Amino acid sequence: MGGYHLQGRFKKIKLLFVKLPLFWQKIWRIFRPMRKAYRRKFRMRLRQWLIYHQGNIVFDKCYWMGVHTLKNPLDAWIYQEIIYDVQPDVIIEIGSLEGGSTLYFAHLLDILTKGMVISIDIHRTRFSVKHNRIVVVTGDSSSQEVISQVSELCKGKSVLIVHDGDHHKEQVLKDLQNYSKFVSVNSYFIVEDGIIDLFKPGDGIGSYGEGPLAAVEQFLKENPEFVVDTGRERYILTYNPGGFLKRVG
Repeated sequence: MGGYHLQGRFKKIKLLFVKLPLFWQKIWRIFRPMRKAYRRKFRMRLRQWLIYHQGNIVFDKCYWMGVHTLKNPLDAWIYQEIIYDVQPDVIIEIGSLEGGSTLYFAHLLDILTKGMVISIDIHRTRFSVKHNRIVVVTGDSSSQEVISQVSELCKGKSVLIVHDGDHHKEQVLKDLQNYSKFVSVNSYFIVEDGIIDLFKPGDGIGSYGEGPLAAVEQFLKENPEFVVDTGRERYILTYNPGGFLKRVG
């Protein structure tokens, strides 16, 4: 009952301020409480938001044109900026799953009226998208057969790579070593999901083994022609810390 009476008084105070001159209405806007429905959401810390997104959104509530897309939308926005800046002839996507991001890249290339997406995945049990800019290469990204096929498709073309395959350090490092040669100068090799190396095991994101970020750190020691473009992490809430690798030489 006490809460009900307080709520009633609050409404009366609000009405009083609304009827007062403009100056007092401005004072009211300064001191009024945030709407209850959003108060708790906006108190969420960055770490809490990332865990929330990972646990509640990315696996079953994130779509591109109706196709499931396991992406942080803030990273997806950065991708379109990079694709516009680089204007690649080829986007290599290592790991496609259902193909939401593959279709997203194809649609961005439609806007640029150029290019193709090479989708590399070891199986196609959940992949169903079709688009005239998508070229499907099925097999282990480490196999010489797949690498050779991709090499043929990339000959004489400017290339951008997005890695969303196996996230274990050893595999990511192997893919970096095998595919970095295709990346054009001033283009990017984007390594996704290094965030798992920043969080602790069991907290909703962290992994017990070393992942993409650890692979990137080792790769950079041996490949000075690539640097981390931290400006691509400006929205802070990225799944790809240290993962926007720009080729500068």
